[in-house]
Amino acid sequence: MSKTSFAHTQQIAQMARSLLSPVLLAFFLAAASVVSNAGVAEAWHWHGWRHIFRGRYGHHDHISSIVSEDDYASLFLHKDDAACPAKGFYNYSAFVSAAERFPEFGSTGRNFDTRRREVAAFLAQISHETTGGWATAPDGPFAWGLCFKEELTPPSNYCDANNTQWPCVPGKSYHGRGPMQLSWNYNYGPAGEALDFDGLGNPEVVASDPVVAFKAALWFWMTPQPPKPSCHDVMVGRYRPTRADKAANRRTGFGLTTNIINGGLECNRTGNAQADDRVGYYRHYGDILGVRNLGPNLDCANQLPFS
Repeated sequence: MSKTSFAHTQQIAQMARSLLSPVLLAFFLAAASVVSNAGVAEAWHWHGWRHIFRGRYGHHDHISSIVSEDDYASLFLHKDDAACPAKGFYNYSAFVSAAERFPEFGSTGRNFDTRRREVAAFLAQISHETTGGWATAPDGPFAWGLCFKEELTPPSNYCDANNTQWPCVPGKSYHGRGPMQLSWNYNYGPAGEALDFDGLGNPEVVASDPVVAFKAALWFWMTPQPPKPSCHDVMVGRYRPTRADKAANRRTGFGLTTNIINGGLECNRTGNAQADDRVGYYRHYGDILGVRNLGPNLDCANQLPFS
């Protein structure tokens, strides 16, 4: 047994003694011994055990029980590269702090795999929105999430002048900012109201304060905007399709979150590179986080958009 194998065994044993009954303790100690002697598969097995213990017996209502700081670094290998304009912005502590504002995020669902699946889906979507990757990028195209914090050359100021509930402030631009690339005055206004910042008068804060940036992304993820359900409800099994949803083939799964976010441009068409990139990130992150089942309907190629 290598020193690393022995250390892993001791870590498993220590967790087991503090968490399990005598019968289960004996079972897990035996399993730990098997894992430690598994040779090439050792690292994968330890990663799986770690997620099982953290998720089932840890404080799974906290996001760090699903995504540790080491996991975060593995997910976003190049976010702090000099080539990324968001270098140093999207730090792990900001993500964890923002997630505490939304206690149902990553803590809702019938089992731990459901919770991991939601978090993987959220991180995949924000990674696509901020990607700096390309097909032949170092470490692959899905190692470059969170590379940007705002649109560099927005085509407009994203002001819907017809929306009088959330009127634009003269001189302000509501272009994409933050992990979800929050856009338009009708999103900045209610996000700011919900999160206690001036979304219409100071939209720039979404690209200057990393905690606010993550909170704004999670607000979008967690908040239904009828007729659209929330991405959160879709991923944790709360979504119940209306008659119109059924007619439009809008079915539960990761693909429906893509429809919610950008369905008008990416859904009801096959071979869409943007939608495919989202699925690629989701598969990649699901593997890193140990998601056993990614769920059905990963794309929205056969779904009509909401509008």
